[in-house]
Order: sequence, then structure tokens, then C-alpha cells
Amino acid sequence: MTLALEFPPLSRLVEWKTLFFSGPLAVNKVVLIMWMAAVGTFVFFWMAGRRGSLVPTGVQNAAESVMDFIHNGVILQTMGTEGLFWAPFLTTVFCFILLGNIFEIVPLVQMPANARMAIPFFLALVVFVSYNTVGIRKHGPWGYLKSIMFPPGVPVAVRPLFALIAFVSDIFVRPFALAVRLFANMLAGHLLLATFAILTGALFRATIVGAAVPGALLVALTGFEVLVSVLQAFIFTMLTAVFIGLAQQTEH
Repeated sequence: MTLALEFPPLSRLVEWKTLFFSGPLAVNKVVLIMWMAAVGTFVFFWMAGRRGSLVPTGVQNAAESVMDFIHNGVILQTMGTEGLFWAPFLTTVFCFILLGNIFEIVPLVQMPANARMAIPFFLALVVFVSYNTVGIRKHGPWGYLKSIMFPPGVPVAVRPLFALIAFVSDIFVRPFALAVRLFANMLAGHLLLATFAILTGALFRATIVGAAVPGALLVALTGFEVLVSVLQAFIFTMLTAVFIGLAQQTEH
């Protein structure tokens, strides 16, 4: 029996037909996943807060655990106590990214929202505006640029080169790196799961025994992608806190 494997082109794995409307307002599967992640984040915290109790249980306990994690594991580690003002923003970013990522393993959905560059790029743009606004409000436009490009301790001979590198890094590279890191990791995981799913299905049709190994790897990779989804949400949130914290400092 000849085994024929037909892997779909990359475009079929990352592009989706328009479901509603057309043009810039077109809605496809990825847009629906993004909406579900946003609504899911809102509903999660709404359910947690509607009946607050001194002894949290259920959803409230889960929400408070997430908030404690962001407070202690992200904000206090990178920004100090003055960064607690940003707790709602950072918690929302973490939960939205996590839910958008976790749809990768949900049956019948099986697509992470952040595997499309537009969403990570928009999130990075929000972070870019946030930390630069913080820096400008605290230090003024020139003071903020001066703290980025001309920190104390840099030898005079290398100041022009350092200023150029620092300006490009802080203004352009940071948001680009944020977006690409999230997008690339989620797209790679999506392609890997799709590849092993196709391989397992093709081998299962030929022989059940032959599908055992790729099937077991598919299960293991699915568990691994859950870890990746959480890790990427954490990294994005952590770097966002770091960038805002640096913008708030007098010198960096």
C-alpha cells in the first residue's frame, strides 16, 4: 500500500477566508479568535469580581492567583512598588495573550491568534506608545531622549555611535522584537502541530501501529505548546514592564 502524504501550503495554515464584511473591516477566523480572547479576558475578571469574598474560591481564586503572579513575579521584580499602577494593564495584557495563544490546542479552533503578525504588532504598538508616553511625561521630550542617548559614564569618543544605537534600539527595535518574538514562536508551534497531525492522520489510515509514534509526539507537542503559550505571554508582559520601568527611571 502506497502512503501518500499531502502537506498543505503554508498559506492554507495561516490565511482564512473572510466570514463577514469585506475590506479593512473583514472578519475571518483569526479575528473571531481575537474577539473571543478579549471577551474571555473580560468575562474571567467580571465573574471573579462580581461576588468578592474574603476566602476566594473558584474563578475568584484563579483571578487573584493571576494578579498575585503579575504583582510579585513581574511588577515588583522589574518596576518596584511604583509600578503597581500598571498592574491592571499588565494583567490584562498577560491574560489576553495567553487566551489568544491557548486557542491553538482547542478542538475545532486550533489556531493561535498571535500566529498572525497583525495582532502581535498591534500589542507591541500599544506597549511602544505606553512606555514612550511615560518617559516623555516624566522627563520631558528632550530629557527623555537625553536619558536614552546620552547616559552618564559613556566615553566622549563613542557617544555619537552609542547615541545612534540607543535611539534605534529603544525607539524601533524594542517594539519590533516584541512583536516578532511572539508571532514567530506561536506560528512555529502551529506549523509543528499541523505537520504532526497530518502525518498521524495519514499513517493511521495506512496502519494504526505506524501512527503510534507520531501520535504520541503530537500529544507531547500539544502539552509543550501549552507551556509555550504561557511562557510567551509571560515574556511579553515581563518585557513590557521592563520597558515601562526603564522609561520611568532618570537614567538608563
